[in-house]
Amino acid sequence: MSATHIENVERKNLVILGSTGSIGRQALEVVEAHRERFSVVGLSAHSRGDVLMEQVRLFKPKVVGISDREVADSLRETLKDLGVELFTGEDCLCELSSLEEADLVLNAVVGSVGLPATLEALRRGKTLALANKESLVAGGELVMKALEKGGKLLPVDSEHSAIFQCLQGEEVTGVERIILTASGGPFLGKTREELKEVTVEQALAHPTWKMGRKITVDSATLMNKGLEVIEAHFLFGVEYQKIKVLAHPQSVVHSMVEFKDGSIKAQLSLPDMRIPIAYALSYPERWGPPFTTTDLERIGELTFGKVDLETFKCLNLAYQAGFMGGTATAALNAANEVAVEAFLQGRLSFLGIGDTVERVLDQHHPEKAEDLNTIIEVEKEVKEKTRLLIEDRGGG
Repeated sequence: MSATHIENVERKNLVILGSTGSIGRQALEVVEAHRERFSVVGLSAHSRGDVLMEQVRLFKPKVVGISDREVADSLRETLKDLGVELFTGEDCLCELSSLEEADLVLNAVVGSVGLPATLEALRRGKTLALANKESLVAGGELVMKALEKGGKLLPVDSEHSAIFQCLQGEEVTGVERIILTASGGPFLGKTREELKEVTVEQALAHPTWKMGRKITVDSATLMNKGLEVIEAHFLFGVEYQKIKVLAHPQSVVHSMVEFKDGSIKAQLSLPDMRIPIAYALSYPERWGPPFTTTDLERIGELTFGKVDLETFKCLNLAYQAGFMGGTATAALNAANEVAVEAFLQGRLSFLGIGDTVERVLDQHHPEKAEDLNTIIEVEKEVKEKTRLLIEDRGGG
């Protein structure tokens, strides 16, 4: 491609929600590598004001959102001097998603707080690159309804990006099953007995991926894979019975699709989140040069195996919530958020995460997930119930 052609390419006006997190920072690395293709019009952060200001000076967005009002107040004058408009509070995510000039929104926020922004972006007809898995887990039915009215949804998670790529040119009716791969985290092959004394540091020591603390713990419990099962159900319209999880410690095959004729498609690359991020941001094109190259000869072998659902009960609970339907997946996600936070704070054991979520789910009576208010109320109730259960457990 000639330099002249590059200069004349139409720029994508990009908003990144959660720009100071792991996915957000890597997305900006992609933008930096393709500066001629993007105009960053909006960035948001919760409280990491120092990182956000570095990004503001480098990418010069027109608007910034900061949900922590104290941090927002501390940066208000500086942003004003830079000519940057400031949105504050949780509503800032929706305000950024609805910016008229934005045509591409990357939702990289962690937690169900990202759901309203997902719905807003789709209702406004934006292209949404979705890395906020809780949007689909807590509000999958609402997201699919919003998608019917306009907009476009592109998955960013490496597993769902892989499936999306495997399905290009294919009919969903030809799919026999989806195969999600799981690295297994740091505890693959361990028994429940061996996991009784797991520390926070051990749970955060993921062997192949560098991620935020919450998602890293979710990977260690395999709840992350459970949430991805629920996401895949909504994203690709495949029943839970046709979604299988295989352990794959090398994290090179990011997921597979098996078709009715017996053939299987897979997407392979080294574990580098910039690859699926770049695909979502460049779709339907593929831009080079690559951030990493995959040398299969050097890798040598790729192995797959069963996942122990008794040891890693969180994955089984995600299937259970999916089969229950309605608000059950929102309850699962809310209980897990509270339980993981308690584990990271030393108030709950590692195995206590799954045990607590199981008790909450057993007591939950699913409602129809008809609107955002219903989901918000269910999450609020479930989080309070989970906190009380953890207090009663006394850290066990």
